[in-house]
Amino acid sequence: MTLHRLFATAALLLTPTLAFAHPGHGDNGLLAGISHPIGGLDHLLAMLAVGLWAAQQRGAARWALPGTFVGTLLMGGLLGFEGLSLPALESGIAASVLALGLAVALAVRPPLSLAVGATALFALFHGVAHGLELPAMSSPWTYAIGFVTATAALHAAGYAVVRGLPQAAAPLVRMAGAASAATGAWLLAG
Repeated sequence: MTLHRLFATAALLLTPTLAFAHPGHGDNGLLAGISHPIGGLDHLLAMLAVGLWAAQQRGAARWALPGTFVGTLLMGGLLGFEGLSLPALESGIAASVLALGLAVALAVRPPLSLAVGATALFALFHGVAHGLELPAMSSPWTYAIGFVTATAALHAAGYAVVRGLPQAAAPLVRMAGAASAATGAWLLAG
């Protein structure tokens, strides 16, 4: 797939999100679930970074990182539906943006168990936040399907960008990670 086609595909996938900015769409569980990871900068950057980071890995880590994130996100969402909150929830989410951005910027390849553990911890924070923001009158299951689907799509988009670019573009991916890390630091400071 050429770079042009890759960006065109990503643009088409993200175009429907423009409709989420209009009032009245938030009461549909599926649309609200889809819009939550895409509409929040912190969630968007972290989920794209998971895909970018996974694509920088070798072997099992390529599928284990996004798979772990999605599975733990869903578990966190279920806990959030039950009203469980985590201490420093927003700080944990901001820290995930910082740490995942740094992981991409530095193209780190830690042991799989460490990478999966960190990914799961970050996903738990994001999942609980999603679950706590379940819109009134929405089905938790359709909302969960929405945020899990959007998250998986963001992971896939990040992965596809790295794998679709020529090796010479690796510094651009690392710069994107650095920009994400800087945004995470800004979110933590705010």
